[in-house]
Amino acid sequence: MNRVTVVHDVMVGMRDGVRLATDIYHPWAEPSPVAGPVLLRRTPYGKSEPADGSGWARRFAEHGFVTVVQDCRGCFRSEGDLDFLMAEAADGQDTVTWLRDQPWCDGRVGTWGGSWSGWVQTAMAAAGTAGLAAMVPVTSGSDALTSSVRHGGAMELRWIAWAFAQLARRGGASSPPFGQWLRRWPIAPGETQLADSPALERWVFQLLRGAPDDPVWSHPSLAPTRHLETYTDAPTLLIGGWYDSYARGTLELYERLAATRRGSVRAIVGPWAHNGVAEAYAGDVWFGEEAVLDLAAMHLRWFDRWLRGRDGRDGDDPAVRIFVMGGGSGRRRGDGRLDHGGRWRVESGWPPATAVATDLYLHSGGRLAPQRPAAGTAATTYRFDPADPVPTIGGNVSALSEPGGRELAPGGGYDQRTGPQVFGAIAPYGPLSERPDVVVFETEALREPVEVTGTILVRLWVSTTAAGTDVTAKLIDVYPPSPDRPGGYALNLTDSIVRVGAADLANAPAEVEVVLYPTANLFAAGHRIRLDISSSNFPRFDVNPNTGAPAWLPGRTVVADTTVHHDAAHPSRVVLPVVPA
Repeated sequence: MNRVTVVHDVMVGMRDGVRLATDIYHPWAEPSPVAGPVLLRRTPYGKSEPADGSGWARRFAEHGFVTVVQDCRGCFRSEGDLDFLMAEAADGQDTVTWLRDQPWCDGRVGTWGGSWSGWVQTAMAAAGTAGLAAMVPVTSGSDALTSSVRHGGAMELRWIAWAFAQLARRGGASSPPFGQWLRRWPIAPGETQLADSPALERWVFQLLRGAPDDPVWSHPSLAPTRHLETYTDAPTLLIGGWYDSYARGTLELYERLAATRRGSVRAIVGPWAHNGVAEAYAGDVWFGEEAVLDLAAMHLRWFDRWLRGRDGRDGDDPAVRIFVMGGGSGRRRGDGRLDHGGRWRVESGWPPATAVATDLYLHSGGRLAPQRPAAGTAATTYRFDPADPVPTIGGNVSALSEPGGRELAPGGGYDQRTGPQVFGAIAPYGPLSERPDVVVFETEALREPVEVTGTILVRLWVSTTAAGTDVTAKLIDVYPPSPDRPGGYALNLTDSIVRVGAADLANAPAEVEVVLYPTANLFAAGHRIRLDISSSNFPRFDVNPNTGAPAWLPGRTVVADTTVHHDAAHPSRVVLPVVPA
């Protein structure tokens, strides 16, 4: 193992004159070091270890790589303004160019990092950065407009919470906390402490208000999959989690790269939430020690292979490695978590070639069944009040927190039951299924286990009294009552939303499609497959006022009656990718 020498705060110049603070970890070796491949991580969370929570830079340097960690523009010791992700493509290019000019670099650069540090990698790759030789984006996106910043036309409010947290981190005002602003949502420019940072406030409202055709959404930093013609062929290992806020983006990026790139593309998806990658649990659910991986060792193996020609060949690794959740005892563990269990499986690609698209149709009485509905009129109506949205309980959420670590909506799997710990929940507490604005459709108790692995589509025939509204869908694994949990357990697996305007509903009822995030779950015998339909999931998403006006515009809201039609002429259904036993 090498001794390590660290050079702190090297200021690397960008093309516009801004300088970015950079730490360089040199492996101490005898004889004198020679040029070799370099590893790079760019981060907005602080380059100084152990501030980044990993200590990986030193570990990689001890393994023999010159390792570089850089504060992104406008963060910590770097100059300039933080402009969402917009600067990352160019800044990444300039940083790699600088590295390749150093005497200790042989011209090849490997990159790593998660979340924002995953986006900065795909931004560099989409911009066609020369010198990228191996990449490991963890929990990163593919297209900000469709799955991660906006989502089905709605806004993922975690990004606004993230901006408030950035302001507090750099010493700006942290009061009132973000939770208070959520309670009086929407916000307006000049109204919050974001006004203390014009750059932050500008991009927050650009994200909230930008039209779908705004050029910002096509920028390589925000939409790497729209730039495949310039995207690098560097061997890429993508790592994500079923409860991660980027679960859809991880596998969308894999599909596009695997179909178009010459370099090796691999994906690993575990049962994890965004802040617990490679852990044995996500939220209130336990998956077992098998879910735990040594990600640092996996990184080193990838970099050894592609930067040093060591540790196997490309064909030695499966194209896709997934963790299929389920199959556990269902007992309550000592820590209170549900033992849901699971196991790893390899696939030759994504989606799994063996998955069969299987329709389950909505029927009167809340039934979900494979038979098409009969002729006649059948529908279920619910009343949605934007002033009382359905509260978020787990799911593909991240960064919805306040300074100090208080989570407003933690990610992961949870029993879909409110309590005083749930943001926005009001006493008397109880299951979400008992709310008048949540309609539930579920199967009979399963006679045999059913595995669902892939992206879930929900196709609904909808009409509404509103000028425009949202439709949400959530897939749930329903545990039967047990001594540990007399009320059973409704485990959320995946959810989504779609924003429908007056034009979409002009010829009511109209068919709308809700694309849920991908998942992999084994529904055990005796369990039920459940689909919850509503019009809100707050604060995961912003709330539609039902007036036809933009959700970001302060003003009145309207209570609306929304009807889900499920007859022969309007066969509303969920399409499940079922993997045969």
